[in-house]
Amino acid sequence: MAYEAIDFSKLVGMEGFGEQLLKNHFTLYQGYVTNTNKVLDVLAQMLKEGKTATPEFAELKRRLGWEFNGMRLHEYYFGNLGGKAPLDGNSKLAGKFAVDFGSVEEWEKDFRAVGAMRGIGWAVCYQDSVSGKLINFWINEHDVAHPAGCTPVLILDAFEHAFMLDYGLKRADYIEAFFRNIDWRVAEGRLR
Repeated sequence: MAYEAIDFSKLVGMEGFGEQLLKNHFTLYQGYVTNTNKVLDVLAQMLKEGKTATPEFAELKRRLGWEFNGMRLHEYYFGNLGGKAPLDGNSKLAGKFAVDFGSVEEWEKDFRAVGAMRGIGWAVCYQDSVSGKLINFWINEHDVAHPAGCTPVLILDAFEHAFMLDYGLKRADYIEAFFRNIDWRVAEGRLR
């Protein structure tokens, strides 16, 4: 079964995100979906043909992590956007932030700091499936540094394509716009 791109066009018109920026970003996401399907198809064919001991098979298996995670991280990212209400201080998620970081404000300070780090990548608030603890991680590349056994709760795309068209080098302004548009219900629904 092939993966299909999710239609996130409802996000067009979101405050702080230009239409062209979003449309470009949706096209990039579609490329990850297309390439995930292509890589999976070629790998399946190589398996049928007994070509699993080849360098080509190994490289495609490595490439799958890049394409698949690029697809999935964008789905999480777009999926946790489109909200208009602030985080409910009495919500389960706010309570979890308070327990694991001392306060919602301390969690947000840490998450913003991760998102503002130099370089390309993602800021992701993960929940450890063993301890239940929330931890903010920097994911440098789609296929590197994901904490094993953790569930993504909130995702911020910190690659330049996510903000440069609207904000140039002002990543902090982009992060501010991101926070104004978080759909906290979606993030909270990812908690285990």
